[in-house]
Amino acid sequence: MDGWTMSKLRLLNSVLVLTCLLSLPGSVRALETTEKPEPDLNAPHVLREKKIRLKYDENVIRTGPGATFAIVATHREGEEFPVIAKRGDWYNVRLSDTNTGWVHSSLCEEFDDMSDLEFRPNPRLFSRVGSFSLSVYAGGYAFDRKSNSAVIGGKLGYFLFEFLELEGGVSWTQVSRPAEIVESLFNLALEAEEFDMLFYNMNVNLRVLPGRQMVPYVTFGVGSTIMEGQSEPSINYGLGVQMFVSKRWAMRWEVRNYQFDSGAEDARRENNNLEFSIGTSMLF
Repeated sequence: MDGWTMSKLRLLNSVLVLTCLLSLPGSVRALETTEKPEPDLNAPHVLREKKIRLKYDENVIRTGPGATFAIVATHREGEEFPVIAKRGDWYNVRLSDTNTGWVHSSLCEEFDDMSDLEFRPNPRLFSRVGSFSLSVYAGGYAFDRKSNSAVIGGKLGYFLFEFLELEGGVSWTQVSRPAEIVESLFNLALEAEEFDMLFYNMNVNLRVLPGRQMVPYVTFGVGSTIMEGQSEPSINYGLGVQMFVSKRWAMRWEVRNYQFDSGAEDARRENNNLEFSIGTSMLF
């Protein structure tokens, strides 16, 4: 035989051998991809979020860890959710990129021990979107670093999003301003005086850790300051923190800087005032 005929015979022989191999049991699986199988959920060596699976139909998801909290959703048997935190017999689960909820352990099965989630600092508790907040506070007010006085006030807020709250407030203080020279060349001076000051504002509060037990935030806004029969536009900004002692009650600490102009035309000046306050907030 010539070389070309021998090549055809060898090719035919190879095809027959391959056909025989494919006909054997398990040979297809052996030739499939060698990709490793997905590891078991929450195995000790797997670094991934822990999950729970719902066991019954119409499983109730609540806004907080308790039967008294409002129902936010119901989900069916077999659905799985990542677990964020654990409090007692309740799991805090992530429902979506923006929403969370709480489900009782009797309604679900866990894939691994989740006791370590109990010790997470500052856990995410529940959503506060759509809630109103009423705050009262007292503290100290430093008028342009020349006079210190007590201040009292109140605020009403509304949570538009987890991280954003709109808040309006009104405060009162009595300022005792010492005499001072405002222009040495012409010997212009301000006499010592005492007056009431009322200031109100509308602010935006940006929550750094929304939905948690301890919530730091930054605040900024605009308003008006009323003193000595005059109303002056003002801006303010500051930092604060809320510590929730229950679902509806929180302690509140805050420091703000108020900026506005005051005085007559010949002695008009810019004021930078500081307010330090402590108070309480109620959600409803």
